[in-house]
Amino acid sequence: MSRICELTGKGRQIGHNVSHANNKTKRVFLPNLQNVTLLSEKLDRSFKFRVSTQGLRSVEHNGGLDNWLLKTSDSKLSPRALKVKRELAKAQAAA
Repeated sequence: MSRICELTGKGRQIGHNVSHANNKTKRVFLPNLQNVTLLSEKLDRSFKFRVSTQGLRSVEHNGGLDNWLLKTSDSKLSPRALKVKRELAKAQAAA
């Protein structure tokens, strides 16, 4: 399982540990991923995603999962999130 947020595309970053003597050694910064269940109001279903905490805050700020998926570009979303986005688009077109 890759360490990438399914909604924002946020992944690992590479940097350095820097000692007092200014020695640099490689290290990895991992996103804080959480397994969450998000509710889609338009589809009246819940979906499980592996989301970073910052991504979860962004979803809540934008008014929920439906609004977030419709506003976000396809390149950032995981295949599972894209599938939900397509279902939302179909439901919106049918209504």
